[in-house]
Amino acid sequence: MARLKKTSAVLETARQRLAGLKSFKTPPDFGPNLTVPGYEAKEKSVSAKLDAYNQSLATSDQLQNEFLAEEAELNELNRRFLSAGEAHYGPEYEMLGGTRKSERKRPTRKGGTGGTTPASK
Repeated sequence: MARLKKTSAVLETARQRLAGLKSFKTPPDFGPNLTVPGYEAKEKSVSAKLDAYNQSLATSDQLQNEFLAEEAELNELNRRFLSAGEAHYGPEYEMLGGTRKSERKRPTRKGGTGGTTPASK
């Protein structure tokens, strides 16, 4: 299952404010620490980090899918080797991790007697 890509409401707000700031005929002067180029640089930096993060998620999803496929193949091989060992060696297939039928736990029924109780009469 693919991970959800991250979005940023803060980044979207910054983009809208930056577009508004650029629409002024003369660049606004908010002092030496609040400049439009500095604001734009920070917006681009955050955008690049978000893109890198989302790309990392996509790569992680791909690796997870590859791992699950390989794991399923290995599980199938486990089953096939155990079946082949049982067919070839008989009871000694325990050495491959199998369980003899005589040593398997028998299922037990849950619940009581199944009849009516005196309280229900």
